Amino acid sequence: MNNPRVSLEQWRVLQTVIDQGGFAQAAEHLHRSQSSVSYAVAKLQEQLGLPLLQIEGRKSRLTPAGEALLNRSRQLVNDATELEALAHTMEQGWEPEVRLVVDAAFPSGYLMAALKQFVPLSRGTRVQLNEVVLSGADEALIEGRADLVIGAQVPQGFLGDQLIEVEFVAVAQPDHALHCLGRELGNDDLRRELQVVIRDSGLHMKRDMGWLGSEHRWTVTSIDKAVEALLSGLGFGWVPMHQVQSYIEQGKLKPLPMSEGQRRHAYLYMIFGQPGRIGPATKRLAEILRENCCNE
Repeated sequence: MNNPRVSLEQWRVLQTVIDQGGFAQAAEHLHRSQSSVSYAVAKLQEQLGLPLLQIEGRKSRLTPAGEALLNRSRQLVNDATELEALAHTMEQGWEPEVRLVVDAAFPSGYLMAALKQFVPLSRGTRVQLNEVVLSGADEALIEGRADLVIGAQVPQGFLGDQLIEVEFVAVAQPDHALHCLGRELGNDDLRRELQVVIRDSGLHMKRDMGWLGSEHRWTVTSIDKAVEALLSGLGFGWVPMHQVQSYIEQGKLKPLPMSEGQRRHAYLYMIFGQPGRIGPATKRLAEILRENCCNE
């Protein structure tokens, strides 16, 4: 591949001439002599082999080719500026990427609000978001695949802070067989019906949460799929209240009238993947997540 003959500085000079309205104004803005600005633009046109400017009276205007190339060059210069800024932030210790692993039970509203707040503060740091269920969070920590985790438990060898409490509620469609019994439900009643269970996304340390032990169950890969299954009348199941509150209010789902165990509470914890080496971007994102949860 041929090396470019035109430098970024030449494109910057051309942009300044157009943005400032002329060579003299550009020279003043760039703190350079007018002759050096004129030479940079003339050399640029010579190297490209086509005119970019045309003189009209005492003003310089872009030719159609000049306009098209200038627009492309703006993105080129912006990308180079962002690249330099990213290198500077990395020099200061800011990570190029934060690997964030979040249990699916964490309210997505809190998560998206925190990420939106983090964007203007990120200094170019990317976020790699991975949603998991149950032991998937533990494995991400143990295998070193996460910088920051929101999980249902703190694995051995790690420290974590309680972040938020999530309420799970047992629900089914209002016309489900369990609701038609017209009385409080016990464990035997539930065992006779199909239970919708959310699969643990971990591979090696799987654990079941809420499963009653009966083989009469359907397993889905996410909370969203579990809610869809419940809405379609496939069975009953425990799901986060924040996921189904609106459906309960609309009468599309109904909490099961259980004598005990209708509602369960689980805590989610914030855990750093590398406690002794927490980068500033990871730390700032963690602070924002914590603030959002505390405010709510």
